[in-house]
Parts: sequence; structure tokens; C-alpha cells
Amino acid sequence: MGSANKPTPIPTQEEDLPNPTVALLSFSTDASSNPPRKATATTVLFISLILITCVALSAAVAFAFLFFSSPTSKPYSNESNQTFESIVQVARPLTKLNHSVVLLISSDGFRFGYQFKTSTPNIGRLIDNGTEAERGLIPVFPTLTFPNHYSIVTGLYPAYHGIINNHFVDPYTGESFTMGSHEPKWWLGEPLWETIANHGLKAATYFWPGSEVNKGSWTCPVNYCRNYNGSVPFEERVDTVLQYFDLPSSEIPVFMTLYFEDPDHQGHQVGPDDPEITEAVARIDGMIGRLIEGLEKRGVFEDVHIIMVGDHGMVGTCDKKLIYLDDLAPWIDIPKDWVHSYSPLLAIRPPADFSPSDVVMKMNEGLKSGKFENGKNLKMYLKEELPSRLHYMASDRIPPIIGLVEEGFKVEQKRSNRKECGGAHGYDNDFFSMRTVFIGHGPKFARGQKSFHESEYDARQHGFN
Repeated sequence: MGSANKPTPIPTQEEDLPNPTVALLSFSTDASSNPPRKATATTVLFISLILITCVALSAAVAFAFLFFSSPTSKPYSNESNQTFESIVQVARPLTKLNHSVVLLISSDGFRFGYQFKTSTPNIGRLIDNGTEAERGLIPVFPTLTFPNHYSIVTGLYPAYHGIINNHFVDPYTGESFTMGSHEPKWWLGEPLWETIANHGLKAATYFWPGSEVNKGSWTCPVNYCRNYNGSVPFEERVDTVLQYFDLPSSEIPVFMTLYFEDPDHQGHQVGPDDPEITEAVARIDGMIGRLIEGLEKRGVFEDVHIIMVGDHGMVGTCDKKLIYLDDLAPWIDIPKDWVHSYSPLLAIRPPADFSPSDVVMKMNEGLKSGKFENGKNLKMYLKEELPSRLHYMASDRIPPIIGLVEEGFKVEQKRSNRKECGGAHGYDNDFFSMRTVFIGHGPKFARGQKSFHESEYDARQHGFN
């Protein structure tokens, strides 16, 4: 799928998460006490599925008004300012299924705007007859694959669900998290499939970060949970999901996931503006068409809630936009073993006998000196001094020093003769290039709704001079 102070110990149990009110969603999905009747559980789960999927990826809560509205929240609509109550009034009754089904689809790296690169009649059909984030969906920071996918299904920022990067190091044990780490200790919070299993209902996951982890009542059941294998053809993935709708109605999972690596795969290789991206987008649209056709043949298309999202956007990078840490030597030496990640999120954990604040001060002194190539395109922070809108502080897994890299620039340790042009993501989620898509289609989505919620930080400067 997508290409690591003296803190208190890292919580390894979800009940140890600090202050849940700072999560993207403030309600609890804990089903351990007073479990509701099955019919009630299904209703609660459906609302949870919609709320978490819509809200979790957007640090600005950009589209929460589709399903939740408070007196102080004034959503933008091209037709009217609709509250939760007015939207659900347009909900259509199920015609064939006897319970609500949510199918969550991720197209990795589907930057907002890709849908206009070529004819996308099937994605367009979902948009025209459903609900769309008109100006794109704002991912959580860092705008990387694993943090964002797990935020989508938990409703938590990465600092609270524990997956703070695609790769990181536990500062206490020295163990490394990779995209193949399936031990529950890494994955905090409660993902949707676990919530569903805890209620005695069925979920099915066809690839999703965290779905292979045994948590709570979720054991990655055979035939309902697929271990990641990027070589599986997209057509086979779609057809497998369709087969779930051939089960007896009571056996159809209430929640399903479907994951495609494209167009992220192409984006990293050639950047966001290459014809390969256009081809990849057309292929994704074809897979959506294959899915719609299969659901229509089974007579359930209008009954299924299809939610299509991406996890982040993409921006072009090239050799001329490089920042070399070794060039900081006149001000401070940053050894390679201090650096936990380079680009687009620079994360540094110096040894205990070095003051993080001194390191930040000296690095910024060099970067601002005017004698450092591209220095103005990198700004260093103590993590507790990062802009609060990033919500990237409250985990000991986050190294104490974080560098925010300007859009399209990359950080490397030293100069080399390697030549490279391609694409990257992971940057500040304030950049429009990091936005992705949100599309919802189904009985509880308003038809033709174009939505955007102005967040307070959309117009805010991201800190570069």
C-alpha cells in the first residue's frame, strides 16, 4: 500500500487512550457493557459507520454536517443548509436487503481533481445521485497511507490510534513498526470491524490497514478477511465482494471494505500529471462500473451504501527541490541514526544527552541563514509546538522533533548523483494537493448533495515565510 521528554509509557490497550474527546469523534464505540438488542445495534452501527467514515479522514471535520450538526455548525450547500434531521428525511427505504449495508472503498492516492482527468461515468453516477465533498476531503496529518486508513475506520487522529507513520520505532522497546506489523499492541482504538464483531454482526474486509490484526471479537475470519496481497487483480477483488450479496440476506455482512492501490502506485513513479495517472483513474472508474453492474444484477444497488474515499493526494517532486541535512554541518551535525523519517515528514529523535529544543534552534538558524540551499522550505518544530490543527503531539511514538517540508520538496541526508522525478505525499494537510475524494451513494445519502464545511484553518497560513 503506501511506499518512529521523557514521556509516559505508550498505552497498549485502547482503554488507556488519553482524553477521547480530542479524537475526531467524541462518542464511544465500546460495546462491552449493556449490549443492545441486535436491531438497535444495527442502527447504531450504521450511524457509526457513516459518521466515522465521513469525519475521520477530515481533520477539519469538513463533511461531518452530512450526518451530524450542532447549533454552532453552519454547513455550506449549493442548495440549502441541511442539518442531520433534514438529510435523513430524504432517506429511501430498502427494497430487497433486510438490513443496511455499508461498502467502504478506498482508491489509494486518489487526489481530488483526478476525477476530471478523463471520462469517469461510473464515479460520476455515484456523485450525481449521491453526496460529494465538493472541494475535496482533507486527510489527517501526516497525509500517509496507514495513518489515514486507520483514522477512517477508528475516528481517531494518528496520535491516538497509534499508527503515527507508515514506519516508526517504539521509543521504549526499540521495536520497529512496518506495514506488515499485525500485533495488536501497535493498533490502538477500535476499528469498525471490531465494533461490528463485538455486536455479534458480520464484517468483511478485502484489504485495509489493520484488518488483519486480531482485536476484541475480530479474528480476521476466514472468507471474510483477506490478508494483503497486492498481486490480486482488481477484478477479483470486486467479484469477491459481489459474492457476499449472493449469501442469504441475513448472512450478508453489514460492513465491507474494498481497497485499490491505484492511482497511488503510478503517482509515486510519475507524479500527478502524467498520462499514466489518467489511465489509472480510468481503470478505477471501470472497477466502480463493474461493482455497480454486479449490484444491479442482484437488484441491490439502490440498497447498498457505497462510500468511496481516498486517503491522501499527491504532488510532483523533482531533483531541484531537495534539502540535504548534511549541509547543516556548519550549524549542527544531524547523524543518520537520529532520523526516523526524511520526507515529506522529517522526524528526528536525538540521543538523551541532546536537548531537542537546542537541536531545533540550531537547525532553524541554519535553515533561515540564507546560506542553506532551499532552507526556507523546511521549518523545524518541537512536536508540542506544531500547529494545533495537526493534532500531532499526544503520542510518545512521535519523535520530539518534527520538520514540516514545503509542498513538493524532499529531505535527504546527503547529496548524490541519483536523478529522480516522481510524486509524493505526507505533507501538511493544509495543502490542497493533499486533498482526496469523498463520495457517498445509497438510501441515507441525499441525492445530488454538494457539501463543504469551512474549517477555521483552511485560510490559515501554514507557517512558512
